[in-house]
Amino acid sequence: MDKLLEETKYLMKKYKIKANKSLGQNFLIDEKVIEDIVDGANIDNEDLVIEIGPGLGSMTKLLLEKAKKVICIELDKKMIKILNDRFIAYHNLEIINDDVLKLDLNKIISKEKDNIKNVKIVANLPYYITTPIIMKLLEEKLDIESITVMIQKEVADRLIEVPGGKNTGAITYTVYYYCESCKIREVENTSFVPMPEVTSEVIRLNLRSKPAVDVKMPEVMFRMIKAAFMQRRKTLVNALTNCGAFVDKQEGIEILKTLGLKENVRAENLSIEDFGKLADIIIK
Repeated sequence: MDKLLEETKYLMKKYKIKANKSLGQNFLIDEKVIEDIVDGANIDNEDLVIEIGPGLGSMTKLLLEKAKKVICIELDKKMIKILNDRFIAYHNLEIINDDVLKLDLNKIISKEKDNIKNVKIVANLPYYITTPIIMKLLEEKLDIESITVMIQKEVADRLIEVPGGKNTGAITYTVYYYCESCKIREVENTSFVPMPEVTSEVIRLNLRSKPAVDVKMPEVMFRMIKAAFMQRRKTLVNALTNCGAFVDKQEGIEILKTLGLKENVRAENLSIEDFGKLADIIIK
């Protein structure tokens, strides 16, 4: 850690930069964590890696050595100069100075598909924007094999939870619908400069060949899940009646009965199959 810490301090001093709080920048200074992230992503020399938010490039070097090509997407213009200088000798690097939420990632990937085997996303994501980025990567149905990210532990545990588990949230169902997930490791706040206030966690999301559940209109199911978890203290029937999914409470109770669900059941107690069946009934 000491070597990478000194290198990070040197780069920050040389280029006269400070971690940008508004961009959620926390620079990784633990070499073992970097190795575990890259190893956990299962990268080989035929892969295209898209690294979101490389920052100073602490992880980029190892990615460049493992992958056929690395595309770095970095919003902070100050980091672009550093990345270009650090990796001038590498010919398998492309740097895009843009907001990943505004990019057409399908277009970027399609340009590379003839030259690579698989596409893998790797990122140390800012805590404040984790969910929008994950949702974009999943909902745009990108031709990718996996997403390996380091994020806030509390959020990570929700992402990799099985629907109906103790950490279940609305996003749990979305991730489960698209992915099989696993935890790689936890990361203490001492692994960063500046130190965040929370513990981080590295997880990998492997995209399924087909969704976890067959539902006629997935968008209806996800709207229902979102509405139910926005009022998670209420029973499911009350939450879905309030949002207009059920005509009235009695109709909701009858529908739940047909699915073998109790009328006082709450959103977090349902499996994704339960929500899929509910959605199919409601859209008939």
